[in-house]
Amino acid sequence: MTAVHDESLLAQVAALPALPGVYRYFDAQDQLLYVGKALNLKRRVSSYFQRDHGGTRIGHMVSKIVRMETTVVRSEAEALLLENNLIKTLNPKFNILFRDDKSYPYLKMTGTVSPAALSKTSKAETGVSPLLFSRIAYYRGAVEKKHHYFGPFPSAWAVKESIQLLQKVFRLRTCEDTVFANRSRPCLLYQIKRCSGPCVNMITPENYAQDVRNAEKFLRGETQVVLKELEARMMAHADRLEFEQAAEARNQMTALSRVLHQQSVDTATDTDVDILAVKVQGGRACVNLAMVRGGRHLGDRPYFPSHVDDAHAIATLLQEEGEQAEEVDRAKVVEIQVLEAFIAQHYLGVPVPPALITSEAVNKHLIEAVSLQSGIKVSAVHNPREQRRVWLEMAEKNAAIQLARLLAEEGSQQARTRALVEALDLAPDDIDALRMECFDISHTAGEATQGSCVVFQNHKMQNSEYRRYKIDGITPGDDYAAMRQVLQRRYGKLAEAIRVGEGAGEPSARMPDVVLIDGGKGQVSMAREVFQALGLDLALIVGVEKGEGRKVGLEELVFADGREKVYLGKDSAALMLVAQVRDEAHRFAITGMRAQRARVRMGGSSIEEIAGVGPKKRARLLQRFGGVRGVESASVEDLMSVEGISRDLAESIYNALH
Repeated sequence: MTAVHDESLLAQVAALPALPGVYRYFDAQDQLLYVGKALNLKRRVSSYFQRDHGGTRIGHMVSKIVRMETTVVRSEAEALLLENNLIKTLNPKFNILFRDDKSYPYLKMTGTVSPAALSKTSKAETGVSPLLFSRIAYYRGAVEKKHHYFGPFPSAWAVKESIQLLQKVFRLRTCEDTVFANRSRPCLLYQIKRCSGPCVNMITPENYAQDVRNAEKFLRGETQVVLKELEARMMAHADRLEFEQAAEARNQMTALSRVLHQQSVDTATDTDVDILAVKVQGGRACVNLAMVRGGRHLGDRPYFPSHVDDAHAIATLLQEEGEQAEEVDRAKVVEIQVLEAFIAQHYLGVPVPPALITSEAVNKHLIEAVSLQSGIKVSAVHNPREQRRVWLEMAEKNAAIQLARLLAEEGSQQARTRALVEALDLAPDDIDALRMECFDISHTAGEATQGSCVVFQNHKMQNSEYRRYKIDGITPGDDYAAMRQVLQRRYGKLAEAIRVGEGAGEPSARMPDVVLIDGGKGQVSMAREVFQALGLDLALIVGVEKGEGRKVGLEELVFADGREKVYLGKDSAALMLVAQVRDEAHRFAITGMRAQRARVRMGGSSIEEIAGVGPKKRARLLQRFGGVRGVESASVEDLMSVEGISRDLAESIYNALH
């Protein structure tokens, strides 16, 4: 049966123009339900309200619509750009969403200064300056213009492997400037021929700069140019009877040739390419992104979107609207939708290479929109040949493997959740919504006591809902008092909100289904006292008591409401879930405690509190002077020698620490 909507909303739909644009649906709470684009706004939006979508997910969405916004644009490419900008920023409930993970690593080559420029500075250093010799390093973060960056890479492993290759072939340094400036003899990397020893004058700045230029060409895929330059250098040295230098050039050529052979570098055409393969199965999807940079296959990274189920309903609508060919298999339409959603959302904030290889044909207007946004001409091929075909087949196989792994893991987690529900005789309305909160206390001999709370829901840990509690006003080492304080702070306001909500007939807050305490009878008794005082259900409290000899698998569950202890068995799926959540609470507590303890002992908070000193400048200060005590003993002039520290800021730092 067709959902009943307000007359003003239907009138707004009837008045829409037959132009390309973007539409947005909102529910009664003004939450964004869906963002879509259309070549013909009037026809597309009307189809939602004029058809009976039955009990499908799209029918459920349509029944919630109470308000609509539309934006008319000039072309489908503009509509695509606007649609996916809105999806990324507003996270609508029914769109295919990819997690916003732009934390890609880069390979960084530090900028250098010329010997002439260095000699003119008033603070010219004695000995060999690290400013003359570029350094290669793993990097993640915002880029700076004075340095060179290569990437992005799909993983930290890919960056580190590339650094190892550059060390083998071009022997570039990886040491920090502070280490470089204090060397008196070559390090081990020089001995094993992984560094040319610039720190002790084993190579001239000019020759080192040539190696840096060759390394940059190699990273850009200009391998044949590098080989020809090395050959020319070798022959020139030989003509001048400089046989040692000629041998060095020959060794570099040999090492580079070996690397090219091992890495299967395609030196013919492609230098920068992204390969995208999609696989949909069991209501989940995986897009596998493989990266080729500088002609080298760097590896891949899987992405798992949410709300894939809604793509099936939208696929039906698209076929009825004629925007997807009817003869295309429904599953194939969903794969195309997922792939297009990934391309549109992923490349909003990541550099796009000039060539994309896709497992399915994608909308040409989408590629046009990506080109328009990036400022470079992007092409997409979905039926490649030769080396490109090999790359695509690898990506498709990896997508299938990663999706199978995800489905297996999710099935395992759901089985564990179900086993725990049965073991504890719980009765949640929806097993997917089962919520468990686990608490742990951590300290070192009473110092830097911290409590942790981790959350398990929807069959996985919810990292964004984790909380740490700094414990004050207790006797050092009193874990019971610490647990009392954590539980009171966690549930005090929530208990009050529940009472107020129940009094009004509309509960405004919800307690977890299980409150897991990492401890035995003592901690459970403390939790019982807190819950009794707050008027909360004692049946929620479950303690995890260590077994005989504190051996893993022998834990017993202790209850606050008088039930007998329960031993689940070391092979129990329920115990595996309890142990997983308990261990995560312990990890989260101990990392917070260690960080707090380090700040207390090292006085790091004193630097953190200085206005104008952010994380980067603080890290540079600590690195330059070897710790907080070194920063405290530094003069204003010494502080000014650190990159980014002006005289005014140096004086502020000095005054704050003295």
